[in-house]
Amino acid sequence: MGANSSSISELPENEYLKKLSGAEPISENDPFWNQLLSFSFTTPTNSADLKLLEEATISICKSLVEKNPRTGNLGSLIKVFLSRTKELKISAECQNHLFIWQAHNALFIICCLLKVFISRMSEEELQLHFTYEEKAPGSYGTECEDLIEELLCCLIQLIVEIPLLDITYSISLEAVTTLIVFLSCQLFHKEILRESIIHKYLMHGRCLPYTSRLVKTLLYNFIRQERRPPPGTHVFQQQTDGGGLLYGIASGVATGLWTVFTLGGVGSKPTPQLEQCSPLANQSLLLLLVLANLTNAPDTPNPYRQAIMSFKNTQDSSAFSSSHPHAFQINFNSLYTALCEQQKSDQATLLLYMLLHQNSNVRTYVLARTDIENLVLPILEILYHVEERNSHHVYMALIILLILTEDDGFNRSIHEVILKNITWYAERVLTEISLGSLLILVVIRTIQYNMTRTRDKYLHTNCLAALANMSAQFRSLHQYAAQRIISLFSLLSKKHNKVLEQATQSLRGSLGSNDSPLPDYAQDLNVIEEVIRMMLEIINSCLTNSLHHNPNLVYALLYKRDLFEQFRTHPSFQDIMQNIDLVISFFSSRLEQAGAELSVERVLEIIKQGAVALPKDRLRKFPELKFKYVEEEQPEEFFIPYVWSLVYNSAVALYWNPRDIQLFTMDSG
Repeated sequence: MGANSSSISELPENEYLKKLSGAEPISENDPFWNQLLSFSFTTPTNSADLKLLEEATISICKSLVEKNPRTGNLGSLIKVFLSRTKELKISAECQNHLFIWQAHNALFIICCLLKVFISRMSEEELQLHFTYEEKAPGSYGTECEDLIEELLCCLIQLIVEIPLLDITYSISLEAVTTLIVFLSCQLFHKEILRESIIHKYLMHGRCLPYTSRLVKTLLYNFIRQERRPPPGTHVFQQQTDGGGLLYGIASGVATGLWTVFTLGGVGSKPTPQLEQCSPLANQSLLLLLVLANLTNAPDTPNPYRQAIMSFKNTQDSSAFSSSHPHAFQINFNSLYTALCEQQKSDQATLLLYMLLHQNSNVRTYVLARTDIENLVLPILEILYHVEERNSHHVYMALIILLILTEDDGFNRSIHEVILKNITWYAERVLTEISLGSLLILVVIRTIQYNMTRTRDKYLHTNCLAALANMSAQFRSLHQYAAQRIISLFSLLSKKHNKVLEQATQSLRGSLGSNDSPLPDYAQDLNVIEEVIRMMLEIINSCLTNSLHHNPNLVYALLYKRDLFEQFRTHPSFQDIMQNIDLVISFFSSRLEQAGAELSVERVLEIIKQGAVALPKDRLRKFPELKFKYVEEEQPEEFFIPYVWSLVYNSAVALYWNPRDIQLFTMDSG
């Protein structure tokens, strides 16, 4: 912070802020606006600084809410901003800082005011505040221009048309943030907004033609990860006499708004966190996710979601379909690289999920990559550190794996990619392992974590579905991966026996007492048996389709053969146990013939030889295990709160008072 708390406390007494929020209307042509907008500081990029700013200016905002119906000063400020933006593109090309500087300052004030207005009133009331203006006698019949639509359209034009330079970075960031604030009405509603004035403006009318350009620009902002330029890049040379943050302007502005207040002001050293991230990339991604998850209008689908679903690679020369009016082209190689590098954040993982699930062009491209490990490894790392991640980030990572494992080509190729020294895997030193074996290890670890901690059936189901999709393509499983498959089955077997014993004891105890209700052990037993059945199907799928490729799994199966005894005659598993029984019996017989005291190497050699000799026609064929990810019937109920929880918790988001938030109930970590 560039000022102490006592200086911030002087903001409510600032003469320009008091005049803005006062009882006197200010014409949009008044020289006052030049004075108000002649300040400079680096825009705050974290909630802590913004909280201080809001606390310091809340009385001013409240006063404006009260007085604006009579003065129309909010509308005048917006008109001043709109007039300043008309020359922005030329100003950027000519390196003319004045227009950019004052337009940025006007937009920053508008954004801060909007945040307070939106948190305190309905959209209908907000719309009225945009139409208030001082009227001359006899002018009551004149039509008011729609300032909300004009401002929204101006912000979108600013984002898509102003070139991203050092001097325009801050205003581009502010435009993206202001659009997020406009859409933040959702934060103050418990129910999902399905009819919204702001949504209507963005999906119809003047904003609609910019849909594809806006989505494309936001994606490129995410791809480029442009860091904030050094403080002071976008403003004039600082005066040396005066000691404040004022800048010399020919019009002779006297004391400005921020004479005693700065947030990371010119000359201050940015924090390490800010040096390592791109606020514009982060905010652009958040805005993109918000736009993509707006609910469909009654008469038209969400155009931003349509754009995300239909964009193509720049190398794709095929014609655009008329059924995709918002399609565009983007460089898939750059997008893929950015997605690989940014998976530590929830929002990047959510974007990857959306693209794989909804855009067939992206999914086809990703599955065709020869460096798929660059994408899969960050996803596996999310699952590996499940204790440190929120549940929704884990779900997204797991569903991404499920979508990828629907493709047989992916399931084959991951066993051909050999990795060395996976440093983040702590249970065991993995000096050399295939990507496929590592994926199996991480998914099994996630299942075991879920069994002991969260006990989430949905998580179990998706983990097992991913393993099942891969099982027919298992190749050259690492010995540790093979061991973990059998160890998981062992864990399930013990759990099954424990629940069965508890059910038996409970039933015996209930014979002498009719007072206490019985625990629902039958349901627990049914769930465990479903999981055991799935594990047996996964093992069986591997044995029937690629036994000769997986001697380590056969070895682990033989080593723990006693585990399967109890399931041989169980009515739920008899059919699936036939093949496993046959394999165990066949290889056990060959090992007995080879004699006792066999080394591990000799056992593996016998297994490899036996795999060739085993008559495949004796193995019973079962339907192929294939599971597809199916989105819930009402995905908005999950995704809209999730997206807004990401906005709320973002390091570079605006500060919202937690007491005002109604929708935000997600455990976003």
